[in-house]
Amino acid sequence: MPKLLKARPADSLQEETTILQLARSRHAPMDVILRARMVVGSWAGQRTASIAQQLDCHPQTVRERLDRFNAEGVDGLQDRPRSGRKRRIGEAERSAIIALVGTAPPGRLVRETDGELRAEDADGAAHWTLNALTDRAQQQGIRIQRSQLRRILLDEGVRWRSVRSWMTSTDPEFAKKEPLS
Repeated sequence: MPKLLKARPADSLQEETTILQLARSRHAPMDVILRARMVVGSWAGQRTASIAQQLDCHPQTVRERLDRFNAEGVDGLQDRPRSGRKRRIGEAERSAIIALVGTAPPGRLVRETDGELRAEDADGAAHWTLNALTDRAQQQGIRIQRSQLRRILLDEGVRWRSVRSWMTSTDPEFAKKEPLS
């Protein structure tokens, strides 16, 4: 028989306000939001099974989170430190790398006001490649190698390759080539 467990009442008005704000938040980490919703559901008188069904998790998870909240308070809603080596590339650097893909490559031709075509760097790549992205990231002070940059972009679902003009045609009579048989 599972034990009946309820979240303890809030120690202060500030703690209650913080938990209610986290439960309604859209920008906090999702794990923290779910844990705060477990506490709010318990305060509303719901049983652990109904909270678990509502949040699509196991009732034992709800019991463990409520028990941890009872012991640690609001700090118990946060993730505990994980074992293992810390990431060498932080979230700020990962974001900078992803934002870098949205910028113009150094060798891309840009039409000036006088009608001339010029590139920022005449010897630079006209399209982003992994090597060009790695070079630019290293110029910005991010110590990263090509393989790690590729992994980050693939994990985030970011495309660094641009569509080539020769791959598509606006000609209505254009016929795609058939694959070789």
